[in-house]
Amino acid sequence: MIQRIQSIYLLIVGIISGGLTFVCSLWSSVKATVFSVDLFSSATLLLKTIPSAFFLSAILSVITIFLYSNRKLQFVLGRLNILTNLFLLGVLVYVSQTLSGETAVSEKGIGMFFPIISIVLLVLANKAIKKDEDLVKSVDRLR
Repeated sequence: MIQRIQSIYLLIVGIISGGLTFVCSLWSSVKATVFSVDLFSSATLLLKTIPSAFFLSAILSVITIFLYSNRKLQFVLGRLNILTNLFLLGVLVYVSQTLSGETAVSEKGIGMFFPIISIVLLVLANKAIKKDEDLVKSVDRLR
């Protein structure tokens, strides 16, 4: 059931969370440009949660695509993915506000906006899943 619109939304979220984090930077400073994967080698646990949350979001999206026969579980995993992205967004905002060396020029990258895009797409996917569930319930009621 890849042709359903919620599967397309979930696939885009999987691509954004799993693939584009390698390509787009989170922030850049005078010293270096920081990508999501670079944070696995950081010293603090808070910075290590950022790539972990990106990959968790990508994995949840891909798993949710293939659960098209169980729409209730698909809906629950969509909500769990929204919560994961909200947590990721909060961590990214906190880290961006507490970056050291802000006296030099530093820029926030496009990767900071990926959780927002993912949340919007996940909400749209959950609306479509709910619409499918309501359609199936109405057809069952007519029998």
